[in-house]
Amino acid sequence: MSFWQIITWPFAKLMVMFYNLTGNYGLSIILFGLMVNLVVLPFMARSKKSMMRSTRLQPKIQELQRRHEGNQQKLNAELQKLYQEEGVNPMSGCLWSLLPLFLLIPLYSIIRQPITRMMMAPTTVVDELSTYFASDLEGLGTRAAAYKEILLTNLAHNNWDTVQAALGDKLNGLMNVDLGFLGMNLGEQPNWRTIFSGPWTWAAIGLFLIPFVSAGLSWLSMKVANATNPQMATADGSAQSMTKSMNLMMPLMSVWICFSMPAAMGIYWIVNSIFGMIRDYILTKHYKKKLDEEDAERLAARSERERELELKRIETERLKAEGKTEVNQNTSKKKLQASEKQKAEERKAAIVRDERAARRERLGVKETEKPASQVGNRRYARGRAYVPDRYENPEAAEEATLAAAMESEGAAAIDETVEETVPAADVAVKETAPVANEQE
Repeated sequence: MSFWQIITWPFAKLMVMFYNLTGNYGLSIILFGLMVNLVVLPFMARSKKSMMRSTRLQPKIQELQRRHEGNQQKLNAELQKLYQEEGVNPMSGCLWSLLPLFLLIPLYSIIRQPITRMMMAPTTVVDELSTYFASDLEGLGTRAAAYKEILLTNLAHNNWDTVQAALGDKLNGLMNVDLGFLGMNLGEQPNWRTIFSGPWTWAAIGLFLIPFVSAGLSWLSMKVANATNPQMATADGSAQSMTKSMNLMMPLMSVWICFSMPAAMGIYWIVNSIFGMIRDYILTKHYKKKLDEEDAERLAARSERERELELKRIETERLKAEGKTEVNQNTSKKKLQASEKQKAEERKAAIVRDERAARRERLGVKETEKPASQVGNRRYARGRAYVPDRYENPEAAEEATLAAAMESEGAAAIDETVEETVPAADVAVKETAPVANEQE
């Protein structure tokens, strides 16, 4: 057995099994197409899920494109980072869509050579039949000679009893296969001249229509797939370009294949397009629900994580204010000294602020109210729409957030009445000259 026979062996076994089951060559191809779609279903499902997840990244992708407009290198890096974080391959959908094309090669082999590839008969059977039907094979052109085994299969079927009586045991492995389907011979090639010169029989017209039905369904299946799952944007537009190319290339390739090969290939292409549309509809419905659930879980987990971080920050600030923070035993002496120095400066700065507030109160100077988002002299360090109790009071959080955002609109970000840090020298002057400071 040759290497190519090893590759085509499982395809041949399927075709023979389906033909023995149905007794119809066309139905065998339909069942074969169904089986192929079931085999590739896990790969196509993975591709479908990746493509649907990618469409949900469109707002983030558009934001990156707006932010890094004119900087293609930075945009490419950010897009690659985003795809890695989300586990998305922008080209995966296109790559898996090419899988049916590779399956056409072994299928074409068993259709073109039904005796030696599909029936797995030895080449001596072809020689015996060629000798027996020598008169019918005279004058075959080069193109027709490439499909000699199809012609021999038809001749053997039409003269089965006489062939069996004449050749007997020399036809070991030969099957009586009828290549007819719906009044058409699927071993013949559609002829584009039929529309001009006839013959005007159903067998000829049906063969002529197969390539166009195949192309139409191929285009429709890709149109449906793109409508239910818009193609993901890439920095250089490669994904969109490939999609457009595929939408044009696949139907044209379907027409070319169906006119240049036996009609059985056209039947398979039609079947594959129909099953593809059914598969795409089911997978879209399934993964839409699943991805909605995953997004909801991810959003809930992110909100919970932010809430925990906020609570931890508040607790840390409270412990710092009470002086109850634990000292890390592994902290170096230099860092401890720096921390103590910073605390001392903060205490001195607090004394200065308190004295300044007392002076303002004695002088009747009204101090502007500090927003909850202020840290030091940065009025909106926690955000211009910061709401402290957004987790404790979620019902009113949205309205409070909008109110905070409107109140802070156009306001200065720095509170000039508050010093973020107070130099030690200023504090010393402050302590030694309180009377002079009273006159500020």
